[in-house]
Amino acid sequence: MPQPAQTSPDAADLLPFNHPQSKTDLFLSFTWLALQGFGGVLAVVQRELVEKKRWMTREQFVEDWAVAQIMPGPNVVNLSMMIGGRYFGLPGAMAALAGMLAAPLVIVLLLAVLYGSVADSAVAQNALRGMGAVAAGLITATGIKLIAALDRNAMGMGVCIALAALTFVAIALLRWPLLWVLLGIGGGACVWAYQVLKRAEEIRT
Repeated sequence: MPQPAQTSPDAADLLPFNHPQSKTDLFLSFTWLALQGFGGVLAVVQRELVEKKRWMTREQFVEDWAVAQIMPGPNVVNLSMMIGGRYFGLPGAMAALAGMLAAPLVIVLLLAVLYGSVADSAVAQNALRGMGAVAAGLITATGIKLIAALDRNAMGMGVCIALAALTFVAIALLRWPLLWVLLGIGGGACVWAYQVLKRAEEIRT
């Protein structure tokens, strides 16, 4: 008997959309997501929402994550509230927020108590440095994976990569404040994207 074809994670954005079935589904899903987020929450969020649950495509994830980043507060919390509100309004946003915060709050309080007793230990400090390196690797790997989503961006892959490189230089090398980068590079990118979309609309009409 022939076996059904396996779909690769890279093709997840081509599959039919799923969506949260209820506010309880939102709460449990984001609770599970939050409990996996040790060290590199971006990688976990992308895998869960795009590749596993298929609540959004890669392109939608990149766009929503960009909005979540420029809003005040933790990125993933902002994203969870955006998704919850999209499907169930304010109650959905609150359910997603509760899922993101309830279990991690208990765990963080317990870890804070435990860490207080070993904070001066060289072993504990070195372990934290090691986890920091792993977190950086997870975030970098997820960023590389999401580059393919820029191919469908209105500005084109080349412009998007140039903007990403410029942002890296501004923050990592020049040490510009984040607000300046958002207003300068981010604002310029918004204006350019608007002009590109406007010209495309004029051509179609």
